[in-house]
Amino acid sequence: MAEQSIAHALSGIWPPLPEERLLGFGFATPYLERVRAGTERSFAFMPAGQGAVNWPPGELSATALVFEEELPLPDSSVDRILMVHALEFAENPRESLKEMWRVLAPGGRLVIVVPNRRGVWAQLDHTPFGAGRPYSRGQLTRLLRETNFTPGASADALHFPPTRLSGLLRLRHGFEKAGPYLWPAFAGVIVVEAQKRLYQGLPVAVRSSRRVFMPVLAPQGAASRIPG
Repeated sequence: MAEQSIAHALSGIWPPLPEERLLGFGFATPYLERVRAGTERSFAFMPAGQGAVNWPPGELSATALVFEEELPLPDSSVDRILMVHALEFAENPRESLKEMWRVLAPGGRLVIVVPNRRGVWAQLDHTPFGAGRPYSRGQLTRLLRETNFTPGASADALHFPPTRLSGLLRLRHGFEKAGPYLWPAFAGVIVVEAQKRLYQGLPVAVRSSRRVFMPVLAPQGAASRIPG
């Protein structure tokens, strides 16, 4: 139900770009499945700290495990990025967005879905958006401008309460229709589209990465012994 609400909000600010190169970052694959038709290519990067899943189901995998501040892509190589369940978990949100800026083509678009700090969904641990750092619309807008993006269209979703009570869930369509008019500030998530800005340069720091992947078979990691 949460996925349907967010997908509806995305559809309002997602103009189709023919033959675009589309990157999903975080856990964006449920939404990539809805919009990848007609793209030149679609693939997904998942942060090393979160782990990765295979996607698309039944096809050759188009996912990769990455470090969010060091994406394995050349400059200006994708046309659009969709970030879901990503920015709220970033160790350094500004560096992450600068890396998104680097790989986006001139005029490329970034769409971000983040938990709303004023929404009920961000306050409860059992919801999909109850972890990580939530944002207000103003905080997200400032962060985008600081990292050389121009914020544009925006939307919100998850106006129905995060409950398992079937009676309330049956009313979710009514909540979703009334929420943007009656209580928009308390939506569960904020969706913002931003465009790569080119007229101001960003300083580039040369970094030598020392991080390497250490595969584990258990969710909390597995003990390992390194021969002397």
